[in-house]
Amino acid sequence: MLGREARRERRVFSCDTKPFLTWVLAVLVSAMNSKQRKMLEAIFSKRISKTLPWDEIESLLQAVGCEIEEREGSAVVFDKNGQVFHAHRPHPQKEVKSYVIKEVRAYLERIGEKP
Repeated sequence: MLGREARRERRVFSCDTKPFLTWVLAVLVSAMNSKQRKMLEAIFSKRISKTLPWDEIESLLQAVGCEIEEREGSAVVFDKNGQVFHAHRPHPQKEVKSYVIKEVRAYLERIGEKP
């Protein structure tokens, strides 16, 4: 059991640090670098670019907290909190087709990620 003063100190400590802890959690959750933020904006832009490289999209999905599972061949599965996205890495080119970008956008919306 905590004494009266210890409870008061604990309460003061938790009240003073709550905004800081909220900020730290927000920084840790959105651990995207500037390149990944630009990729997120490009995916959600009205005009879909046809030159988005797959490795940058994969990096973005990792940054938002998706787990990556390799499958046979070029197949890959992204999973975040039970929300799953199946894709195939483009080959031999590295750019992603526009329909895949639309699918990535829909997946990001499902998991609650927007620019």
